[in-house]
Amino acid sequence: MKKITLVILTGCSSLFSFAQNINELVTAKEVARIENVLAADDLQGRKPGTAGIEKAADFIAAEFKKSGLQFFPGLKDYRQPFEMTRAKFVSASGKLGNSPIDPKDIIAVTTDATVSFNETSGYKKIVLDSSANLMEQAVKIMAANERTLVIVNSFHAKNFARLKRFKRESFDKKQPVVFVLSDENPAAYNFDIVHIISSSSLANVIGIIPGKSLKNEYVVFSSHYDHLGIGKQTAEGDSIYNGANDDAAGTTAVMLLANYFAKQKNNERTLIFVAFTAEESGGYGSQYFSKQVDADKTIAMFNIEMIGTESNWGKNSAYITGYDKSDFGKILQGNLAGSNFKFEPDPYPKQNLFYRSDNATLAALGVPAHTISTSKMDTEKYYHTQDDEVSTLDMENMAEIIKAIALSSKTIISGKETPTRVAKLN
Repeated sequence: MKKITLVILTGCSSLFSFAQNINELVTAKEVARIENVLAADDLQGRKPGTAGIEKAADFIAAEFKKSGLQFFPGLKDYRQPFEMTRAKFVSASGKLGNSPIDPKDIIAVTTDATVSFNETSGYKKIVLDSSANLMEQAVKIMAANERTLVIVNSFHAKNFARLKRFKRESFDKKQPVVFVLSDENPAAYNFDIVHIISSSSLANVIGIIPGKSLKNEYVVFSSHYDHLGIGKQTAEGDSIYNGANDDAAGTTAVMLLANYFAKQKNNERTLIFVAFTAEESGGYGSQYFSKQVDADKTIAMFNIEMIGTESNWGKNSAYITGYDKSDFGKILQGNLAGSNFKFEPDPYPKQNLFYRSDNATLAALGVPAHTISTSKMDTEKYYHTQDDEVSTLDMENMAEIIKAIALSSKTIISGKETPTRVAKLN
């Protein structure tokens, strides 16, 4: 495979000092070293609240320390702790007009043990018809933090279950929002929904490289380091969801990028490197982080998720979600002029990936926050299975993708270019 840095540096002296040691710092060997720790069986699938994810956090923090990252303002170490309240579903019943609702067609986002209401309870009612972008509208509705009944047309039945990522857990009190899958929209309705409420302590892992002339402007490099934990044993006797690609791959990238940029010492803007927790259970690590950073001063977010397999276009390529929502992708590709690496628009627009990962909260606030991925979401064989193991990843290609992200960010971290803002959802 042709190394992208060799192609980029030919006849391009302006990039030389920026990239002179990238081939030594970002290697397939380093990718494998980190992956083999994060996706090891003894981390038990890195489920929030387990000893396994604590081991992962310790490892990430140790690597950040070794790279010389500083603590995020207000923190005494690399952990960014927060409390998360879990609302475990118990039961649901209700009617729209005279028609009983199947409990499987109700999703309640709440931290209340009991949610009971009818048409006289002051709930706002929103109908999402077949033309609506389900995930985008759900993010907008949640951000409004109003008591709301959302009637979702059955056209969205396949995507409806994805709304459960909003349902399970939260770190602060929210007004109840109830999503109901139905084609009916009568004036009368009533619902009774019961949850068991519990609380747990979780933490993102975060470090920074302060900027110079633009130190109050931030560029975020992120991933999520949690996964699904332990499930039922397969026929082969495997019960651990190792999450090598989802998202130890992205976390590996963030750790290597942190080490690389720390050695360059040429960032004018402040660089933030963060591994989020609880993405798989609702994106709550990134939601908490978005409340601790000034979105108006956040210039860009490189969220990296599942880069361990070849993309739809083969090696030396990746896609960017929400490509058309800012000129982020065009800037990245411009910085790779002359290379054989290509950033492509998201080829799976019907899956609403832009609002399904840790970039979503900051994007809703107007930040050019995009996810970079190679995952073939229509055919990814090991996605959310116990077979998502290190052995299924292409370490050489991962290293080239990480190099491409580093080099493509050049004008953003230097302050020479600023991506256009994403339209706010609230």
